[in-house]
Amino acid sequence: MDRIEVSSLLNLSLPELILIADKARKDFVDAKIELCSIMNAKSGLCTEDCKFCAQSGRYQTGIPVYPLVSKEQMILAARRALDIGAERFGIVTSGDSLRDEEINIIADAVGEITRKVGIKVCASLGSINTDGFLLLKKAGLSRYHHNIETSPDYFPKIVRTHTFKERLETVKAAKSAGLEVCSGGIIGMGEMLKDRIEMAFILKELDVDSVPINILVPIKGTPLEGKKVISCGEVIRTIALFRIILKDKTIKIAAGRESVLKDFQALAFLAGANGMLIGGYLTIEGRSVEEDQVLTNEVKRLWQE
Repeated sequence: MDRIEVSSLLNLSLPELILIADKARKDFVDAKIELCSIMNAKSGLCTEDCKFCAQSGRYQTGIPVYPLVSKEQMILAARRALDIGAERFGIVTSGDSLRDEEINIIADAVGEITRKVGIKVCASLGSINTDGFLLLKKAGLSRYHHNIETSPDYFPKIVRTHTFKERLETVKAAKSAGLEVCSGGIIGMGEMLKDRIEMAFILKELDVDSVPINILVPIKGTPLEGKKVISCGEVIRTIALFRIILKDKTIKIAAGRESVLKDFQALAFLAGANGMLIGGYLTIEGRSVEEDQVLTNEVKRLWQE
């Protein structure tokens, strides 16, 4: 579906759009839910100025600050991810890039997790050169995560210390190294619906494998702390359009799903989502694993009806 065809859907009611998205989900990805869990392996003091992020050293947000955790801590976190039902475990670090010795530590951890824990390993480590990607892939990394965040037009209003083009280059470099790529963004930062649609089409052109949709949680101390939270209906409409545009890609609901969707999280799956982050986020707690297990079972039941 191209941009002109998508524009013809914008005046549909939300129930009509959900029906189209659910059919696309059935046609292209069927009834499988991909569950992921992540760990904050290096927290805070980032030099970048992303206005939504609690980990920027430019803002006073009161989050924990610590250097890269040990390989042993990463392995323990991977075991916990497997125990709570995740099929993928992500190692995430703050900052635009890592030192070579930090990448080596992570590569060692990836190798041991792959061999001994038996969970697929992903990483989100900022900008990495080709040699770094190849090292991580050789160690067993299956997927690299690097969000493009929003549309190219809106990006400079959110981030000024690096460019949208640099984000795209990192995604392309990960793909060139033979890695799967997880890339999405954040909605509710003040962008328009057209920005979200443009982001979806760029992700389609990049041919990424997985697309996380985060919903802005305004964090005290960041420039977006006073931003009004978008409505549940806006979120569901966005998810539906992403499914229609992206067809066979994994679309995950991530941070903000609990606070914005509340009791309507199952509706996100009827609108095209087929994945979810569980076990909490980087600086924000999620809800209990037990609640998410109930949600997952309920969604599977709904999909079978």
